[in-house]
Amino acid sequence: MQERAAKNSLHLFCFPVTYMHVFLSPPPQYTVWNFLPKNLFEQFRRIANFYFLIIFLVQVIVDTPTSPVTSGLPLFFVITVTAIKQGYEDWLRHKADNEVNKYPVTVLEDGRRIRKESEKIKVGDVVEVEEDETFPCDLILLQSSRDDDTCFVTTASLDGESNHKVRCTALLGVCELSLGPENLLLKGATLKNTQKICGVAVYTGMETKMALNYQGKSQKRSAVEKSINAFLLVYLCILVSKALVCTTLKYVWQSKPGQDEPWYNEKTQREKDTNLMFTDFLSFMVLFNFIIPVSMYVTVEMQKFLGSFFITWDKDFFDPEIKEGALVNTSDLNEELGQVEYVFTDKTGTLTQNNMEFIECCIDGFQYKYRDASSELDGFCVTDGPVNKLQQKAGRVGVVVSLHLLEELFLRALCLCHTVQVKESTEQRVDGEVVPPPEEQRGFIASSPDEVALVKAFILIPFCTSQRYELLHVLNFDPVRRRMSVIVRSRSGDTLLFCKGADSSIFPRVRQEEVERIRMHVERNATEGYRTLCVAYKHLSAEEYAQADKGLREARLALQDREEKLMAVYNQVETGMSLIGATAVEDRLQEEAAETMEALQGAGIKIWVLTGDKMETAKSTCYACRLFQRNTELLELTVRTLEDGGRRREERLHELLIEYHKKNLFLQICQNCTTVLCCRMAPLQKAQVRTISSPITLSIGDGANDVSMILEAHVGIGIKGKEGRQAVRNSDYAIPKLKHLKKLLLAHGHLYYVRIAHLVQYFFYKNLCFILPQFLYQFFCGYSQQPLYDAAYLTMYNICFTSMPILAYSLLEQHICIEILLDNATLYREIAKNAMLRWGPFLYWTLLGVFHGLLFFFGVRYLFSNPALQDNGQVFGNWSYGTIVFTVLVFTVTLKLALDTRHWTWINHFVIWGSLAFYVFFSFFWGGIIWPFLRQQRLYFVFANMLSSVSAWLVIILLILLSLLPEILLVVFRKPRGPHARQVELKHTYTA
Repeated sequence: MQERAAKNSLHLFCFPVTYMHVFLSPPPQYTVWNFLPKNLFEQFRRIANFYFLIIFLVQVIVDTPTSPVTSGLPLFFVITVTAIKQGYEDWLRHKADNEVNKYPVTVLEDGRRIRKESEKIKVGDVVEVEEDETFPCDLILLQSSRDDDTCFVTTASLDGESNHKVRCTALLGVCELSLGPENLLLKGATLKNTQKICGVAVYTGMETKMALNYQGKSQKRSAVEKSINAFLLVYLCILVSKALVCTTLKYVWQSKPGQDEPWYNEKTQREKDTNLMFTDFLSFMVLFNFIIPVSMYVTVEMQKFLGSFFITWDKDFFDPEIKEGALVNTSDLNEELGQVEYVFTDKTGTLTQNNMEFIECCIDGFQYKYRDASSELDGFCVTDGPVNKLQQKAGRVGVVVSLHLLEELFLRALCLCHTVQVKESTEQRVDGEVVPPPEEQRGFIASSPDEVALVKAFILIPFCTSQRYELLHVLNFDPVRRRMSVIVRSRSGDTLLFCKGADSSIFPRVRQEEVERIRMHVERNATEGYRTLCVAYKHLSAEEYAQADKGLREARLALQDREEKLMAVYNQVETGMSLIGATAVEDRLQEEAAETMEALQGAGIKIWVLTGDKMETAKSTCYACRLFQRNTELLELTVRTLEDGGRRREERLHELLIEYHKKNLFLQICQNCTTVLCCRMAPLQKAQVRTISSPITLSIGDGANDVSMILEAHVGIGIKGKEGRQAVRNSDYAIPKLKHLKKLLLAHGHLYYVRIAHLVQYFFYKNLCFILPQFLYQFFCGYSQQPLYDAAYLTMYNICFTSMPILAYSLLEQHICIEILLDNATLYREIAKNAMLRWGPFLYWTLLGVFHGLLFFFGVRYLFSNPALQDNGQVFGNWSYGTIVFTVLVFTVTLKLALDTRHWTWINHFVIWGSLAFYVFFSFFWGGIIWPFLRQQRLYFVFANMLSSVSAWLVIILLILLSLLPEILLVVFRKPRGPHARQVELKHTYTA
């Protein structure tokens, strides 16, 4: 940024014209014009959809035993429902983008203020922004309403930091610019404590710094979808095998004399000249094609879409502070919430509130608690050190004076060494009278919330007399120096340097005999999770100050190597200081953050904290969140932990990481750690961490700097903060607070996975039960491709007769109640690593389908061995045979689902018993009327005649009971597992 701006200092408005339009949520896939072709292309990329399209075309072109309607109607239903769902979700993305891109902004053109949509801003436009407004693009500050030509911004929506940062104007002369990071106003930041600013647009749209930190969103696919594709390939192989077997056996059977051309069906000359083997193979494929459950896809889509509403309706996710609940941006990953193995989390604004509170301080080796209830001394209470020692010190006048001087010096240091300013607020006039601003508009602002906490704690303590100091220089805080200093002059003419910073930065610059008195307190506070700062001072002689003043002025005016020269002067001045004491400030954790992290670890989930903060601060947060315990063995890989070896430590660290990477040691070490902490990370580096972990990952953050990490993970979670929604817009799910992650994973995620896993296995099972009798029937009809079921049954089996019960089950089932899932985090481990969709459970469901299919077919065949089945002595025909098999099939698979249901609602009762009643009603209705549009009506009065036979009733009931007998015995004799098992089947606590 600095290079590009410097080269164009006199031609700032001649950048190439680029416009603002940017997608702040995942970009929409469709437009009005390309929706239909693009959506159809995407849908037919699925194996099952493409397969059924081919089957439909075969039925249209080739003379097959079933009507094209049997495949075309289910396919049309699936495609239509899926297109409606995807179109609706894409419309929501368009709506979210328009809220940002159509936002009105003020642009100055030809001396006039013009309102424009934010997407129409181009490079070179002068934009006017008022207080509390968000910058619509990257701006260079040209003018501010403040007298000192500065403004304050907050970047909470970018990095979660709620503190105020200072930016200054870039204009030094009429045609002269001095550009640096302190002049740049980033898109997404918010103007604070400044009435109005004007800035020139330098980067817009996808060229802004925020957009460049985004990483392209890859297509996220759940583990369930991958399992479905694997199972489909298995069933496709079974289908092809069946077709090959039947085709081969047909020609073997026809090779026998008299079988190929019976006297009643002689071949024509054209049939004799044509090889029909391939046509027969296609006909068998069409006949058995219903083993591939195409309707499963639409049921899964509906289950995901409707199931996502349970998250948005959950009252436990509602936050009264922001008056919002959870948000689902992508419903395709619901079941992934139950399969998370790694959680990548941001620290500031996610684990912590970024709201500092002063806890205690240490002066001359004695600890002082702020506003303690017992024996306060000017707002403090001495809380450690032997009482008799204090009495001894109090009895010695010289020591008391010295102690009071140190305490006063300590307080003065903290009241002077900071960047805190009083927040400006505009007074309002009502009826001619000046009305003071509301309380919430008053207060302090600073570049660090630590400083505000310290100033608030010490500025009101009436310990010392009021004095006035002249501020001479500010030695700004730097993440490398990890300290800041001020040089001040008192009225008496004394020049003092006050310095505060991290202990690792202050201790080497003070007298070592003073360190040990403070070190114990600093280490104890760090262990307790507090952020610590050490305070030191130094008297500057006239010569020392003159030298420092000259060096600082020359370094700040340097055109080359300015930062290095300033750093050299800082290091020269900040030496030989005297250590006064240390402070402990608590960065408050998010509500129930420690309990949430503890529960996730109990569920077997490994936590990785990815932060841009320094290691000391991040470590203290990890201790406070119980990610690190006191007995935790820490493996530290930093520059400081490496031996020099005659080379720069950075080079040694780089070589070590390369060596570890070649041997795959680094990945193995990290994966075997319960918690991993990565510090000083850039936004793109956060996203790249996910690539070293192949299991299912979840990323959670609250700022725009977390967007790349959220997009890259299998599941992205955004936290709804008070400011900024970049993470929310780009996330798959959004929750108001970190504590809601526990229920989202351990309860909703667990139940979603169990439900959809059962749905998938059940679909394959019921379709195998459906088509296996059709396959067996070919062995008894001369492989003539005669259908066992009527075309209406083939069409409506998956659409109407068996679809609603499994959909209701997949939405409402609770095999374990939510309270138990939240109290027993270890239950999450039982379904980890896709446990319910492995090959073992798949084989069980497949064998169950084979068993039921064999029982249906041969049980009814045994019934047909009795020649007189009806009261009038007539025998049942071919369609009666198939109808009895189909009736047993529908009742068995539906009642099997009823036996699997642990939580019954009126919806379950309605759809299960209603589906069975609808089947009976449809069969009577379909066969009881002569339909004029049908050339042949195979089921005319078949169902009614079947039910008039006592033998048919007996066999139907007997076969259903025999099929479900193993399940019934399993339910009756199954012993409860664990102390919560009895509650599992009785309790229902969905919050909606």
